[in-house]
Amino acid sequence: MKKWLIPLVVLGVLVFAIFAWAKGFYNTAVKLEEPTKEAWAKVESSYQRRNDLIGNLVKTVQGAADFERGTLTDVIEARAKATQVNINPQNAQELAQFQEAQSGLSSALSRLLVTVERYPDLKANQNFLELQSQLEGTENRINVARDRFNETIRPYNEHIKTFPNNVLAGFFNLDELAYYEADAGAEQAPDVDFNFD
Repeated sequence: MKKWLIPLVVLGVLVFAIFAWAKGFYNTAVKLEEPTKEAWAKVESSYQRRNDLIGNLVKTVQGAADFERGTLTDVIEARAKATQVNINPQNAQELAQFQEAQSGLSSALSRLLVTVERYPDLKANQNFLELQSQLEGTENRINVARDRFNETIRPYNEHIKTFPNNVLAGFFNLDELAYYEADAGAEQAPDVDFNFD
């Protein structure tokens, strides 16, 4: 056997091994990333459902002639702002902007629902009650969808961050995905005052 053939075979085996490792790493990364995209689509779908319900709720509340217009305007503006934010959920800064817009809408909606308590006719309106119930269910859907989105991110992040995969992650320009985080201050319980004096 020729001596020059041995180094050539060793080099060929080494190249094949590196290729197989890179291919396996990249294909696994793609398989782990796709569920995150699907999960994010479900988050967006849940928020879209909420936005649609809020539009119907606003129309129902507008029918109450003496309802506070400022509160209604706040909800309409927050809804418009929340629907304008289009993001790439893999970008942490864009995800934070999306969360901020959705939090603003949640806050405006909470103020609206608290204000409704002063309007017995509106509270008794069957359309309003149905929409309020659907909104509560949708908020639960949103929470579940966000949790599932976060659950799909962990395996992907672990895959690209562990050694030696992190070397290839840089080569393939694969970045860590951002988690959907709780709103600032959510870790503190709200201050409830039952003093009605």
